Amino acid sequence: MAAKADTVEFKNRPADVAELSLAHERRYGVRAATLSNIRWVAAAGQLTTILIVHFLLDFQLALIPSLAIVLISVWFNIIAATFLPSNARLSERVALAWLIFDAVQLALLLGLSGGLSNPFCILFLATTTISAAALTASSARISVAVCLLLIVLVELIHFPLVRESGEVLALPVIYRIGFGLALLIGIVFIAGYIGRIAEEAFRMSQALAATQLALSREHQLSSLGAMAAAAAHELGTPLATIAVTAREMERDLPEDADKEGDLALIREQTARCRDILAELAGIQRRDIERFHEAPLLSVLEEAAAPHINTPKSVIFMVNGEVVHDVAPATPEIDRRPEVIQGLRNLIQNAVDFAYSQVTIHSHISDERIEVRIEDDGAGFPSELLGRLGEPFVTSRSKRNSDETGYEGMGLGIFISKTLLERRGVNISFFNRRARGTKSGGATVQLIWSRKKPA
Repeated sequence: MAAKADTVEFKNRPADVAELSLAHERRYGVRAATLSNIRWVAAAGQLTTILIVHFLLDFQLALIPSLAIVLISVWFNIIAATFLPSNARLSERVALAWLIFDAVQLALLLGLSGGLSNPFCILFLATTTISAAALTASSARISVAVCLLLIVLVELIHFPLVRESGEVLALPVIYRIGFGLALLIGIVFIAGYIGRIAEEAFRMSQALAATQLALSREHQLSSLGAMAAAAAHELGTPLATIAVTAREMERDLPEDADKEGDLALIREQTARCRDILAELAGIQRRDIERFHEAPLLSVLEEAAAPHINTPKSVIFMVNGEVVHDVAPATPEIDRRPEVIQGLRNLIQNAVDFAYSQVTIHSHISDERIEVRIEDDGAGFPSELLGRLGEPFVTSRSKRNSDETGYEGMGLGIFISKTLLERRGVNISFFNRRARGTKSGGATVQLIWSRKKPA
């Protein structure tokens, strides 16, 4: 927890880690039908606009070249619909090529119809917006750069709009320059804004999927007790029947027969099976009794159990006193899978970045329960302190990844925060040096309110 940001441990789930890492690095492509439908709408609008401008508004357009450019777009769509299934998803490069094709087609039409004096040059925003929303950042940058270049070329090389009377429709130079600059700045700003929003939404969806995965694993572990109890119940009757039958067969043996043979072995092993099933059923009954609520210290010890026997010590303190063999009484809190998983992630993170010790303080009052998970490491990086709790925020170095045996994806604190806040726990992060103490290290503060809602 201390020196870096956070991770979530999927040591036994390499497939899940690989899947989530891949999803984080790449999006899942754009449907060919989506871009095709947009192109159909654009071609219909372009054709209608050309005919209206040329025949109704009496402008001398280069009609044949303009219609040929629209026809190329139509044929492109027809070929794509012929060879690609309706649900096909385009790869990153192919989708980028499609969008650049649309931008070049728009630039050619604008070059034949007045350049930046044509108000339809605003449609460059469509290409850059789609790129920013659907493609990765590198591909979106290429698309934006191509559109910016095309805008400059369209202004430098274009045919003016001329009416049948010979009147040339041209905006003042200063206005065209201002409009061109506004268009260039608008494209960069809108593409950047849309790209940031899309990336955050994408990361959030992937992080929530990881949260559901972690919670599902915890629920699966909790259900093993119920399965054991069901097995004990179902197997109890046939084992009792076997024991009774063996006893009857042993009773029917002659007086001089060896009664310590196979029948005795059957009864012995049947009794052993019955004892094992009784123990399983007892475990399930104890789990049911303490499933929903358990003492605070018991919950913390259960969450920290995987790290108790590690080289780094984990110390529990209640109201300033170190917990030894005799545990003090503590109030009960939720002992649900999401609470255990959330606490376990935070303790895992603390152990990873502690130098030698992790201390879990519990302060109990009539109004609230406060738990602080502290390590003696270097503390949270100041540049990440305000972003902790967001998905995919991590600065775990390769050295830390090698030491812990897995590579973090910046989901541990996000998962913990999400799971615990859903159970009404207030969570905050800070470095102890920032609180005026001499010792260093990072602290995660958890607060349960003991006040009943009115």
